[in-house]
Amino acid sequence: MPIRQAACNCGQLTLTYDGPDPARISLCQCCECQRRTGSVFSVQTRLPRENVTITGESSTWTFPMGGATPATFRSCDSEGATYHFCPRCGSTVYWELAIAPDFFGAAVGSFTDQTFPPPVISGFEAYGPDWAMNASALPIPHHEYDGTTHGGPRL
Repeated sequence: MPIRQAACNCGQLTLTYDGPDPARISLCQCCECQRRTGSVFSVQTRLPRENVTITGESSTWTFPMGGATPATFRSCDSEGATYHFCPRCGSTVYWELAIAPDFFGAAVGSFTDQTFPPPVISGFEAYGPDWAMNASALPIPHHEYDGTTHGGPRL
């Protein structure tokens, strides 16, 4: 059972998970996840609180905001969530969902771990662009990058 650590871009805010592979890893295309990540979908996990240690300072943003006009779209945080992000670099690392109080949500990308298990569910696909789930089929150049070079065409 590997210990996994998620971190913000500057490393000031970390979440350490010491437990079995998460049972719930999801790929979400709801409007809120798109806005939170700046991408067409997010990959996220729920981690039992008793297996999580958080270090560093976080700032929070709560959805929906108190007193604001309620959102008119459905999202994976429709029941409410508090997002924790680094006050220095702005990276969202983890969140608390009203519908799952015994868990922390965490962005799988913040683990930067190639061995992290894949999603087991996908949701809100109707909210994402049609091409999002099949990027390999787009009529554009596709390149392989190994992290040490600028890459080249796929073979």
